[in-house]
Amino acid sequence: MTDIRQLINQIAIAQSNLQTTQFLAPCVKGGKVRTRVAGMIYTFTPKPSKFEGWGIFQPVDEKTAKVIETADLPQIAEYLEHFPQIRLILAHQLQKQTWLAYPVNEADMRQRWKMVKPIAVHLVTEGNIFEPIIARWHGESCWFEDIDRRADPVVSEILQSAIKQLIPVDELQFKGMTPEIRTVYELATQRVEGFYQPQQDEKRLRKALQMGGGELQQFNDRGDYWTVDWTTADGVRHSSAIAKSDLTVMSSGICLSGRDRDFDLQSLVAVMEEREY
Repeated sequence: MTDIRQLINQIAIAQSNLQTTQFLAPCVKGGKVRTRVAGMIYTFTPKPSKFEGWGIFQPVDEKTAKVIETADLPQIAEYLEHFPQIRLILAHQLQKQTWLAYPVNEADMRQRWKMVKPIAVHLVTEGNIFEPIIARWHGESCWFEDIDRRADPVVSEILQSAIKQLIPVDELQFKGMTPEIRTVYELATQRVEGFYQPQQDEKRLRKALQMGGGELQQFNDRGDYWTVDWTTADGVRHSSAIAKSDLTVMSSGICLSGRDRDFDLQSLVAVMEEREY
């Protein structure tokens, strides 16, 4: 009975102190905030509901807490010190201040948290794609702390340049490359519109030429068609305009008496080889 009375008293004290308590908490847009008062955990809907960031909150009732002011950097730093650090690399933006990131060291993450996976990091106030960061792991949530100043900035620059050039994941190679870097690059490319299209186009052209006995050298996108540089089996080079829709020859590069469109890229190889002899 004594334990039950103590619990009832504890709840009564917590409720009486609730509306006079102010607390610091991180909040994502549309999310909720939590705090502990007299040993009791309370979850609140923030007011205003669209607030995002680090705030000082005061409960209005048992379900709602209003933002008193925005927390300053020393207050945020003190809050984050209570939770373990994790080093990550930003892969791509999920929402305004939420990014998907990947651990710098898979073995360390597996040892500490028994799993390895991409992580959503909240309240990322600075940083760019492939930026190394320090975050804090708080239960099921991960909160941005700072840019990782100890990391080599050259790695980020190489990756940013590579993704602009649409370099495929399997062709990415440089000094200091790690499996974790390859994984974060692959995560990033999945969100770049049209990233894989040039690779798909190249495979399509290369396959058609190989079936005819030719070899692709390079190609350029011209809108509805490609200009394709290719060679026959004996190494003679040709340049042809090829329709994207069905690989029909729009211009073979030689005179075919107006019959260019009678051929596709595969059959054009045989035509060119016949003319060479």
